[in-house]
Amino acid sequence: MCADICLHDTGSGNPHAHIMLTMRPFDERGEWGAKQKKEYILDRDGNKIYDPKKRQFKCKSIPATDWNEQTKAEEWRAAWAQLCNQALEQNGHAERIDHRSYERQGIDQIPTVHLGVAASAMEKRGIRTGRGDLNREIEVTNQKLRQLKARISKLQDWLKEEAENTEPPTLADYIQGILSRKAQTGKPGYSQSLYNLKDAAKMLNFLQTNNIMDMAGLDEKFKSMIGEQLDIQGKLKPVERRLGTLKKHLEQADIYFKCKGKKPLTEAEQILFTTAKDYLKGVMNGKTTIPTKTWKEEYTNLTAERKTLNQRYLVL
Repeated sequence: MCADICLHDTGSGNPHAHIMLTMRPFDERGEWGAKQKKEYILDRDGNKIYDPKKRQFKCKSIPATDWNEQTKAEEWRAAWAQLCNQALEQNGHAERIDHRSYERQGIDQIPTVHLGVAASAMEKRGIRTGRGDLNREIEVTNQKLRQLKARISKLQDWLKEEAENTEPPTLADYIQGILSRKAQTGKPGYSQSLYNLKDAAKMLNFLQTNNIMDMAGLDEKFKSMIGEQLDIQGKLKPVERRLGTLKKHLEQADIYFKCKGKKPLTEAEQILFTTAKDYLKGVMNGKTTIPTKTWKEEYTNLTAERKTLNQRYLVL
């Protein structure tokens, strides 16, 4: 395989490489090999199928290499991660990279969107961008998810520890124990009995509202709340991803319409216009009219849905 590699590092904090690879192989003599080969289509009996219109046997083209298959990309990405981690370890860095997605790694975290050169430069100058704002919103959501996971883990450990007791206390014993601890570490300046009474009233209201009579009922309620929180988490992920996609659609559409009616265009504007035009062509699925109104409506609806989900999370 022939690789053409360009390394770019202008000192702006964005070192990167551009690597172009050939799909056609070289043979041992340094000459071009075949890019693809012909394979005949056979019937059930293993015989060639004749096409009377084309006056030849039916066939299909098969790539000469498997370099363009997704399995190879996975293989190369894994090898790249391994080499990076070796270099990081050799140079005394604690950081490690992983070529797999958060979902495949089992990490409950929403990935951020790629900023791109223009947005990165603007953010460094202190100018807020749409993609930057989206990444900040995603980070807030991820922080909530991390807090949720820590709370769940802590509560699960507590339930496990209590379940291992030979003579587990009753629900009333637990409540009394909690109130006693709060009484010892109450807020200064408060009447201790009044403070205790308010906490007891809150607990009683929670238990009555959820019809909890014993530890088994409390455990059942706890599990259902975990289930609802995880359900919210599952719904938030695709909403965040779609919002990121729509934001990019609308940004490119805005650039396209601004540049379309302006003449003459500067060289930078011409590049932005061409990039936006090619991008929109790739996402419109053959449609001739840019569905800006539809995208805006969907973005508004999803933003409202995200707000509702976050509010429900805070209630839980």
